[in-house]
Amino acid sequence: MIVTRVTADGVRRRPDQLIVEEPMTIQLDGVTVSTTMRTPGNDYELAAGFCFTEGLLGGARITSVRYCAAGSALATSYNVVTVETGGRAPVPAPRLATTSSSCGWCGSDQIDDLLARLAPLPPSEPIDHEVAARVPAAVLDGQGLFGATGAVHAAAVFDREGRVLLTREDVGRHNAVDKVVGALLLEQALPATGRGLFVSGRASVEMVQKAWAAGFGTLVSVSAPTSLAVHAARTASMTLVGFVRDAGYNVYAP
Repeated sequence: MIVTRVTADGVRRRPDQLIVEEPMTIQLDGVTVSTTMRTPGNDYELAAGFCFTEGLLGGARITSVRYCAAGSALATSYNVVTVETGGRAPVPAPRLATTSSSCGWCGSDQIDDLLARLAPLPPSEPIDHEVAARVPAAVLDGQGLFGATGAVHAAAVFDREGRVLLTREDVGRHNAVDKVVGALLLEQALPATGRGLFVSGRASVEMVQKAWAAGFGTLVSVSAPTSLAVHAARTASMTLVGFVRDAGYNVYAP
């Protein structure tokens, strides 16, 4: 689109790129479990990752992921994705509310459920803090949508040497993480033992929950965590590194 650019040098019209934000309905075995605002792309990963990190699969194996099991994908603009387990997953409670692209969990009841269903991570060799602190700069190379629009978040998987193995972008922070987790799940690469998860926004308790569910022992954020996120990370025996800047970083957990 054409925008008006105002700088100290004056006013001029120029083309600009905007990120797409559309609703996507996620179904599990035919039951609607979420409608989230997302950036189209890697939709199967997003649906699979959401069902996994929210604990909806109950250990069941995903047998298929497809657009709109009840009709034409084109008719729903490719905005309905169904995750199938052949009925082996627990029957989910239908969720009719829409999840925004900026937030996820809230409320003490959900937090209690999180801490009750996820056991602390097994002991493993920690990723060096200095290595983790170099990851944000390395992830920039894979943030094409951010480079073009400046309006998306990123999540990435990295190894002990700080090598970025996988990057996903989305208008929603939690969606970017679910896309990463879904990609690993569909590749049968979970739990992510020995690997770290990078998030471009703040380290909320939801980010810790998703990292914990996927088995990441380290979570790195360019911004600060919340107090509840720190509490959850310590409960999970997870390393939490935040406020990663050129001048340094903070270690909040363990």
